[in-house]
Amino acid sequence: MYRLQNSVRNYAWGSETALAEILHTTPSGKPEAELWIGAHPDAPSVVLSEGARAGQPLDAAIEDDAERMLGSAREQFGHLPFLMKLLCAAQPLSIQVHPTQEQAQAGFAREDAAGIPRDAANRNYKDANHKPEMIFALTRFDALCGFAPVRETAELFEAWATFLETQQALSLDTTTIPILNAATSRDEIVNADRAVDQARSLAGLLVGSDSDENALQDTFSLILKGGTGVRALASTAPLLASAGAKLPARLVELAEIAKIHPGDPGLVVSLLLNRVSLMPGETIYLPAGNVHAYLRGTGVEVMASSDNVLRGGLTAKHIDLNELVSTVNFSVVDVPHVEAHLTDLGQELYQPPFDEFQLQRIELSPTEMPSGGDVVLAQSGPAVVLVTRGSLLLQSPTSTLELKVGESAFVPAAESPVVIRSAGPEGGTAFATTVSEASPTPPL
Repeated sequence: MYRLQNSVRNYAWGSETALAEILHTTPSGKPEAELWIGAHPDAPSVVLSEGARAGQPLDAAIEDDAERMLGSAREQFGHLPFLMKLLCAAQPLSIQVHPTQEQAQAGFAREDAAGIPRDAANRNYKDANHKPEMIFALTRFDALCGFAPVRETAELFEAWATFLETQQALSLDTTTIPILNAATSRDEIVNADRAVDQARSLAGLLVGSDSDENALQDTFSLILKGGTGVRALASTAPLLASAGAKLPARLVELAEIAKIHPGDPGLVVSLLLNRVSLMPGETIYLPAGNVHAYLRGTGVEVMASSDNVLRGGLTAKHIDLNELVSTVNFSVVDVPHVEAHLTDLGQELYQPPFDEFQLQRIELSPTEMPSGGDVVLAQSGPAVVLVTRGSLLLQSPTSTLELKVGESAFVPAAESPVVIRSAGPEGGTAFATTVSEASPTPPL
């Protein structure tokens, strides 16, 4: 077993305090968005354990001894197939979608053949892998996830139009509304009639089609083309803060997002999606084609080891509308929750319908308590373990490793079974990721 040092990713949407609170470290003063635990080539963990591999990046260590490190995952995937993260969002992430395996392979090959550099800003496919995800909430975690029923969304657009008409009636010039732009701190004059007409047009488009899928695709595409009507409507989002309880909470929330992304068409796109608030311990998974955005909160995220993201709003980054639309699943879906599965060995597992990963939560009582017990690490190949509370002892047939809060380890496939027990009077909590053993959660 190998103790790891992990990379912190300083993205603008990250929290300046949440990650440090979990890891019991000193905040850097920068937005600390993600902690990566795994062998992704962009930011592999580094081996800290003593011995020949000390200081070696984890991806290189795995490549040097792939049979021992990966076991059967070597033949199945050829690399460590998952990446575990601590994700700490203080601001909304971009609206995004991930491709299927087939789409990723075809898109990656196509962009390579076209000579697009792999680090180019306009590159859609950074690798040839898909990127299914799962998020386990450590705090309240707000997100957008999959398309909501179209009539519910149409009602939101109608309510927005009616609200703007009320604002027009209060304005000296009923054709325009002055709106403070949070980015420039200046008033912008918005054509109110154009914004109202656009909101009502979107509502009509959603309910006037022969199928929900066609309605959603047409509406989604129209919004992201960003015509003058869409821009006018998006620009009115700051006004929604003044409505309070008079408007649905979904609309009022847009005013907060608009402070970060003023005038972004993604403000309008967001109303097409389900709004979910996860409580600590709740989990959702995100399959290929699911349009989603994390809004705020802290969680343990697990994904296939890929960096393929196609964006659809709330971002200044590249948006390829044609490629985006070709990857989106435009079906109306329920929020895809993952329920805990308790094994006969007392293992608490979260198993989405993906081959690459599953998550185990390990909660152990203080050592002096008779109920403290031990837990066997659920391990179907390689695993990574992160301690988020207390201290725990990992024992395999060949080695022992103590991990304190904030510390993590890589467990080779050949080092099994691993028993985890409390190593201190306060007990401990950990999260472990390994290759999926089963898929009890049915795909949507």
